[in-house]
Amino acid sequence: MTVTFLGTGTSHGVPCIDCMVNNYERCPKDICRKSITNPKHRRTRCSILVECGEKRILVDVSPDFREQVLRQRVLSIDAVLITHEHADHIGGIPDIRSYTKEPGPALPMYGSVDSMNGVRGSFGYIFDPDTVVGGGIPRIALNGIDGPFNLFGTLVTPIRVTHGGAQGCFGYRIGSIAYIPDMKTIAESEEAKLHGLDVLIVNCLRIEREHSTHLLLSQSMALARRVAPKKCVFVHMCHDIDYEADSSLLDAWMMFGFDGLQVSI
Repeated sequence: MTVTFLGTGTSHGVPCIDCMVNNYERCPKDICRKSITNPKHRRTRCSILVECGEKRILVDVSPDFREQVLRQRVLSIDAVLITHEHADHIGGIPDIRSYTKEPGPALPMYGSVDSMNGVRGSFGYIFDPDTVVGGGIPRIALNGIDGPFNLFGTLVTPIRVTHGGAQGCFGYRIGSIAYIPDMKTIAESEEAKLHGLDVLIVNCLRIEREHSTHLLLSQSMALARRVAPKKCVFVHMCHDIDYEADSSLLDAWMMFGFDGLQVSI
């Protein structure tokens, strides 16, 4: 199993437009300016691709989806998991049409009932039988889930988390890998599903200043220490985190993710 980190940034991405229009003078650690020349500081919106044998499972379809799959030369996608319906996690769905052309069945997409309703509401034209096809419409089959299911011979377990007002927000355990890009809290019963992992991938917004919907670095590290995976990779990072300098804060088995990173087990 191989995980490719398509995007590791927040909804703003790095560099941030806010910093650019202010000539980068307000960037807390000058990360946005650094990202112009150092690709490990450049963070597109969060998404991963999990390869299980010959099958490829995409988790979330970010607004940067087109850029991400071109960069990584992703030639096929066999299924999609959606964590929640926020725009930075589903905004690229129109571009997935290139992977759903006939012949063959529609691309299966899985998520909570709330998430699937959110996709349908945001992209109603895709599911309207009267829509004129024109340049192409994604052929997607929505599947609302509320518990573990088998996908290409691999057990996929939804991990319920809270994330602001997002309804039906999931992380996913896929075999011995878990991916939780957005969360603030997690119940003990859900956290128990994270034990025995090879790789935990979890959100880490910034180092300081409490946030209402995301974990800070200390909180993400505490979760990782409790569930004790073999490796932990932090994602969904804003421009407050310096990939190089701040790595000194981490345990030896932890790391900050970066766009294009690949981890195999």
